[in-house]
Amino acid sequence: MTNWRAVGIGFVVMVIAGVLATGAPIVGHIGAGIIGGLAAGYVAGGSLTSGAWHGLLAGSIAGVVLTIIFAIVVGVFGLFAGPLGGALGFGGVLVGGLVVTFIFAVDSALAGALGAVFA
Repeated sequence: MTNWRAVGIGFVVMVIAGVLATGAPIVGHIGAGIIGGLAAGYVAGGSLTSGAWHGLLAGSIAGVVLTIIFAIVVGVFGLFAGPLGGALGFGGVLVGGLVVTFIFAVDSALAGALGAVFA
């Protein structure tokens, strides 16, 4: 059974850490995924699989939300270069966001399992 409170806490921690980590693009976002996954796994408790599941959900949701937000912002700014600029900006960030979502999901699932151990 999914503990949505744990997923929500992990999501909020991840989004805040992800926004703050924009200055250190690679290490910062991986660290945000780890911190949020630990939080989700710790709050969920239970077994390793439970912690990993909650960390995975929190990481996936945070990655998708951040991707959509950044894609919309870049698409709007790209419109200053014309409709093609907006479409390419939006699409480019959307594809790059899939990579970030995958990174968030994998490392937060591993961190969620570790967080369940600490709980």
